[in-house]
Amino acid sequence: MKFRAAMVIMVSAFASAPFTFGGTDRDADSSISIADEPPRFEFAIESAYLFGAFNPPQNYEISADVLTARMRWGNYLNREGFFRGYNQIYFSFLAEPIIRGIENHYFGMNLGLRYNFVRPGSRFVPYFSGGVGLGGIDSQPGQFGGQGQDFTFNILSAVGVSYKFSDRFSGQIGVLYQHFSNAGQTDPNPSLNLFGPQVGFTFSF
Repeated sequence: MKFRAAMVIMVSAFASAPFTFGGTDRDADSSISIADEPPRFEFAIESAYLFGAFNPPQNYEISADVLTARMRWGNYLNREGFFRGYNQIYFSFLAEPIIRGIENHYFGMNLGLRYNFVRPGSRFVPYFSGGVGLGGIDSQPGQFGGQGQDFTFNILSAVGVSYKFSDRFSGQIGVLYQHFSNAGQTDPNPSLNLFGPQVGFTFSF
């Protein structure tokens, strides 16, 4: 029930953002021109609710909160076709309370790349991202299925679509995959694989 309420609040915020940041008149908002030139820097606030997959020893649910800085790296707007767009390199800080599971929390960082698919004149920008990182979890090696040590590596991958409310502000909705593992430093090494919906807001500079 709490998860459903949280998702309703996030979707409502996403839907109301055009009026909050772009004015109250729908027709006036649609007339705002959006620059085709991609931003050099971005700062994003994102949140996801993740569910354990691939038969983990115990059911897991994690609320993932992410702060991300992105920098443009490569511009392919002169291309024709589906792959017209641009690259970004990103760096994320992760703070993840474990709602259901053996451990209680995870903190980490992740470095990766994101590709944005840009259509001329469109406010919708599909994206795909992936990266690797490291972090710490309050491991419980004495419990069956618990992580073997505090230090872990992580893999993040996301796919979704952004909507540009203006040149400075956009929102995104998508799906996030996350993997935890200590790369075999303990035996056993009960890694975690999680999937779930993700929403966020991005400020461009």
